[in-house]
Amino acid sequence: MSRVIKILSKSLLGLGVVLYSLGMFGCDRMVTPRPKQLTQDAEAKADEGKYLEAINLYEAALDGSEQSAEIHYKLGLLYDDKMSDPLNALHHFKRFLTLNPAGKRAEEVKGFMKRDELTLLTKLSGDGMVTRAEAVRLQNENLSLRKQIDERWAQNKAASQAEKQARANGPNENAKNAANGRQYTVQRGDTLASISRKFYKSPARWGEILAANPDVLTKPSELKAGQTLLIP
Repeated sequence: MSRVIKILSKSLLGLGVVLYSLGMFGCDRMVTPRPKQLTQDAEAKADEGKYLEAINLYEAALDGSEQSAEIHYKLGLLYDDKMSDPLNALHHFKRFLTLNPAGKRAEEVKGFMKRDELTLLTKLSGDGMVTRAEAVRLQNENLSLRKQIDERWAQNKAASQAEKQARANGPNENAKNAANGRQYTVQRGDTLASISRKFYKSPARWGEILAANPDVLTKPSELKAGQTLLIP
């Protein structure tokens, strides 16, 4: 009898060890939250190049919580980089910003959205919403405005330097310039650059004309028809 009990005890002990081992083997997957497991499976599919399957798994993991922001971010990248689908990418980037507006990726996502919006503007040209030519025109206008700002800044800087030089020369230098220079009466439509071209065959010396006439001009915009200028 005691021998039978010992055999049964050993059998039960062995069975317990087997069950414990099986429990430990499957423990990690059993305790992993479903959204996290789906996300891990989606990442694996994306790594294999199975993007549609990855998208389905990512979307199944969405639960509307703040934790879903990261999933929306990954979906946006998939649609952008792998599926060439800016419309769906925009949707998920917007959802990301709704759930995590101050996150560390917020500025990056806003940049992605601007790029996708421009892509959509050109793609929707066939629907009569915004033509490709119109999108290009808007881009060119922005570039032209930036160029004008740069040119105006350069002109103001040159005028300021010319004014400083005129003050540094003093009345004696100005009198010397008057003795050696020529006089010119400004005509309608003239600019300092056009006057410079007329006398020096180059528009680049307009700053010298401005500097030689401190009593008449302090900046190019003050040039008017009828003024008499000294041309050094």
